[in-house]
Amino acid sequence: MSIKKVVASVMAVATLALAFAGCGKKDDKKFVVGFDQEFPPMGFVADDGSYVGFDLELAQECAKRMGMEFVAQPIAWDSKDQELATGNIDCIWNGFTMTEERNDKYTWSDPYMENAQVVVVKNGSGITSLADLAGKTVAVQKDSSGLEALKDNEALTSTFGELVELDSYLNAMMELEMGSVDAIVMDEIVARYEIQTSGKDFAVLDEAVATEQYGIGFLLGNTALRDEVQKTLEAMAADGTTAKISEKWFGTDITIIGK
Repeated sequence: MSIKKVVASVMAVATLALAFAGCGKKDDKKFVVGFDQEFPPMGFVADDGSYVGFDLELAQECAKRMGMEFVAQPIAWDSKDQELATGNIDCIWNGFTMTEERNDKYTWSDPYMENAQVVVVKNGSGITSLADLAGKTVAVQKDSSGLEALKDNEALTSTFGELVELDSYLNAMMELEMGSVDAIVMDEIVARYEIQTSGKDFAVLDEAVATEQYGIGFLLGNTALRDEVQKTLEAMAADGTTAKISEKWFGTDITIIGK
C-alpha cells in the first residue's frame, strides 16, 4: 500500500472516531428529566401532545442555562428508581417529596417548594375531617408520598374501610367522581390545580395528613450534576425567573429557593 493510501486510511479512521466521539459528547449534554405525565400542574400532556408543567418549565430553563439539551421523559412513577439506576433519566423532577425514607436513596437538591398531603372528597359527601374517613374507601397513588404519609399514620389508616392504591391521581379522581372511592389522599398543589381547572365538584379538607417539601432527586452520589442544577436554580431565583414561572402557573410565587 502506498504512503498516500496509508495516510488516507489513517485520516478516515480518525475522522470516524471523532464523529463517534462527537455523538457521545452530544448525548452527555442531554439533561433527561423523569416525570409522571399525569401530574398536573407539575408535569402533564397538553392538548397538542406536548409535555408541559411548572416543574418541566423550571427544568427546561435550567437545562438551557447549563448549556444542555432538555429532554422530558415520562415514566411510570412506581418504576422511577429503576429508571434512575439504569441511567435512562438524570433526575426525578416532578413534585418529588423529600422524606426521611428517601434520604438514603437519592442525592437531593435543596427544597424549592412546600406542599401538604391532603384529603379530597366530593362536595356534600359528609366527610369534613380526617375522623370522618373511618370505614371509608380511600384512594392513593402507588409509591407516592401520599402513601408514605399514610403508612406513617397508622392511627388514621387503621380506621379506613379500605385503602386502594391506583396508578395515577387522575385515575383516582375519576374513581371519586364515579363513587368507587370516598376520598383521595394526594398533593395539595395538584389537588387544588385540578379542581380549579376541571371544575369538578370536589373539596379539599382543611385538615392535612402531612406537610412536606419538594426537591429534585438525583442518583445517589451524583453530587456533580446536583450541584450544577442547584447553582443554576439559585441564579434563576435571584434574577426573578423562578418567581415569574411560578406566577404563570399558580398566580403567585410559591417557591422557597433563596428565601
